[in-house]
Amino acid sequence: AVPTPRGPVPAGVRRQVTAGQLRERGNALFQAGDHAAALAAYTRALSLCDAGPERAVLHRNRAACYLKLEDYAKAEADASKAIEADGRDMKALFRRSQALQKLGRLDQAVSDLQRCVSLEPKNKAFQEALRALGSSMHEKMKTMSCTDSKVEQMFQILLDPEEKDADKKQKAAQNLIVLAREEAGAEKIFQSDGVRLLTQLLDTAKADLMLAALRTLVGLCSGHRSRTMAILAELGAPRLSAVLGVEHEQVSLAACNLLHVMFDSLKEGLQKDFRGKEDAVVLDSSKDLKLLIKHLLELLALEGASAHGRDNALNLLIKVVPRKSPKETNNSMSLWVIDQGLKKILEVGSTVCGTPGSLPVTENSRMSASVLLSKLYDDLKCDAERENFHHLCEDYVRSWFEGHELAGKLRAIQTVSCLLQGPSDAGNRVLELEGIMDSVLSLCASVSEAHQLVAVEALIHAADKAKRASFITANGVSLLKEIYKHSERDSIRIRALVGLCKLGSAGGTDFSMKQFAEGSTMKLAKQCRKWLCNEMIDAGTRRWAVEGLAYLTFDADVKEEFVEDKAAMQAMFHLAKSEDRSVLYAVASTLVNCTNSYDHEEPDPQMLELAKYAKQHIPEQHPKDKPDFVKRRVRKLLAAGVVSALACMVKSENPALTNSCRELISRVFLALVEEAEDRGGVVAQGGGKALIPLSLEGTEVGQTKAAQALAKITITSNPEMAFPGERIYEVVRPLVSLLHLQRTGLENFEGLMALTNLAGISERLRQKILKEKAVPMIEGYMFEEHELIRLAATECMCNMAMSKEVQELFLAEGSDRLKLMVLYSGEEDEKLRRAASGTLAMLTALHPPICKRIPQVTVHWLEILQALLLSPSVELQHRGAVVVMNMMAAEREVAEQLMASEMLEILSVLAKDKDKP
Repeated sequence: AVPTPRGPVPAGVRRQVTAGQLRERGNALFQAGDHAAALAAYTRALSLCDAGPERAVLHRNRAACYLKLEDYAKAEADASKAIEADGRDMKALFRRSQALQKLGRLDQAVSDLQRCVSLEPKNKAFQEALRALGSSMHEKMKTMSCTDSKVEQMFQILLDPEEKDADKKQKAAQNLIVLAREEAGAEKIFQSDGVRLLTQLLDTAKADLMLAALRTLVGLCSGHRSRTMAILAELGAPRLSAVLGVEHEQVSLAACNLLHVMFDSLKEGLQKDFRGKEDAVVLDSSKDLKLLIKHLLELLALEGASAHGRDNALNLLIKVVPRKSPKETNNSMSLWVIDQGLKKILEVGSTVCGTPGSLPVTENSRMSASVLLSKLYDDLKCDAERENFHHLCEDYVRSWFEGHELAGKLRAIQTVSCLLQGPSDAGNRVLELEGIMDSVLSLCASVSEAHQLVAVEALIHAADKAKRASFITANGVSLLKEIYKHSERDSIRIRALVGLCKLGSAGGTDFSMKQFAEGSTMKLAKQCRKWLCNEMIDAGTRRWAVEGLAYLTFDADVKEEFVEDKAAMQAMFHLAKSEDRSVLYAVASTLVNCTNSYDHEEPDPQMLELAKYAKQHIPEQHPKDKPDFVKRRVRKLLAAGVVSALACMVKSENPALTNSCRELISRVFLALVEEAEDRGGVVAQGGGKALIPLSLEGTEVGQTKAAQALAKITITSNPEMAFPGERIYEVVRPLVSLLHLQRTGLENFEGLMALTNLAGISERLRQKILKEKAVPMIEGYMFEEHELIRLAATECMCNMAMSKEVQELFLAEGSDRLKLMVLYSGEEDEKLRRAASGTLAMLTALHPPICKRIPQVTVHWLEILQALLLSPSVELQHRGAVVVMNMMAAEREVAEQLMASEMLEILSVLAKDKDKP
């Protein structure tokens, strides 16, 4: 983790290095192509130089380095400092013009070049550069002026009914979408009567033209509130809602995306730099928001709307209505939606597929309705608001249950199922209504498959809600067994089986609490696996087999049999990747059970003795839940392809991927990367990429588990290969979150180790770590009592010390940072000494003023340095030698103190040692 320090001064040089010598050295390095080292030499020369003219030359030279390193903002700043000292400095003017050109400030670049030409009219390089820049500006102006005619041309091609060239139309559509992504292009389309023309494209009812219009409108609305309001006024909410409800799946999805962007723009206002222009006009967008939401709610209960459109409307409502965090005090939007649209949401939740007049829904619709109801209920702040929610639900259930005969009773029972899967408090309340539970039990014995399905599902959902569980255990088990044994329909038997699984797993992982006779659980699990692998059964029914396994895998014998059945595992993973996303939670639960990644506290031995004495029940662990068994199960899951299934589950933009579901997936990932040798395989199958969103969103526990899994991968893999490209920068925030005080010692330690690896890679990563405010936390852990955490923090600081900002911290007034590093270099723990002395070697090489400060921080500095040089460890000797060399080169006064000690004799002895080159 600790890079080998490199002193900038060659061994043997004992005299003071001058700014002039450093400048010459910088020039040589620049000529050799080592621009970063040249920059460091010029920067160091600037710190030693007071003379104005010489400083100007150094700034000019640094500007040349920054140009080569493509840091154009710093190149411009340095060139400007040189020009301040001498306005006729042609090299500085030319370099500034190059930087300005790259920064897009062409008019200023031209001004600098014109000044160069006036100072040296015969210089062909200046003349050529000015000519090239002039033609580039002319091109830009020309492009801007012809954009108008291009926009017109694109619309003409798209709206011309005579135009038969499909490629030409596709190209025009693509150009329009690309143009709308740029602010200037979006404004140009908007000003060129674009919204009216886009409306015409939408009204053609041709899928390709509608997609082009919707995607162009996304560009026009992104982050621009006033334009969004104007577009909404022109298009009208009814038209947008109608497009969302079309049968064409891609068009409906594109409309959903546009509406989401519109909601964001109306809610957040402006996010871009043109804030000033628009804030002059006060815009109230709350009416527009309510208008859009009103039409989305109406779409839910509209018979003519497509099933996909209904799902997209539910997904949008889930994203935009409830508060993002409890810190936001205003929940008026949720209250308004409950008041205006709760019954419309329940219309979707109560739909019984296949009955006359039922709404078109997908296999995900009811789950989405449950998630929306749950989020709305969770957004309520007081008992009065919750009571109103309960009354509305009860009124709706009663309205179907009373006076609608059998069809109405089915709708009422389906509503109960929907509520039990969502806000279970509301589900329990309606379950208490007179006649509901009796109807559920009597319909379980119905001869109609559709009726029986509805009743059995309701019974299953009621089974794991505490209020009714004992009643159902008493009345439902015999009924479910009867159905399971005698029903001729697999779809009914499989659901009855899940009900039995739920009731049979009441003891959880407690080996001593078994609901069923010995071997019954294994028989149920075997039947579940059989159904799961039977591709003749539809996916919606096979999903219930996974639900059954989610309960049965509390039993370690079932886990062991399941991981031995590769076909069953792969069938489950295949379902996890399918369109039916309602299976996600059951898959994640099964995997958590198989990997034992749930929380299990070690009981206090004293409390165990007391429990035995009081003859109370004591939970027992199954022998097959011991670590060796768990490790083998993890290996088998990895071999069966669990990682690609999990990665696919995380990608799902679906309400079924709830925060609790994300937490389960994070737990499984953490179990999969427990062994270092498995981590490469997890990354190769997309695990690293999937963990980043899990670590940034969801429950706090879920985010922490995902961050810890990322840390484990970063510690043992090459981070640049595990997280290629920009992804490596996204890993920093989750890792820093592991340093918070409420995290465990292990999480702190792994977070520090992972950050150490990242900090050693590049300055950009170190800047990202600084930006996330990690340095004060890293410093705090340097005082930690636990030696491993203290060491990890010191190693992390060593790598962070390569950043200029961190070096400055060691010179801050009243700070003990440097003193701590010097004292740690004299500690007994060799690893801690190595990290601390490595930091000192780095600091003294990169920031010479620190050399002068070392003798001032502690009286023991000399004996600590001598102890490093006399250490039996070559690494410690090397670090000590680099620190002494840098101190000798930096300051005459310090050098004299070193010469007055026994340092020269110690170094002379070390210099003769041929075994330590």
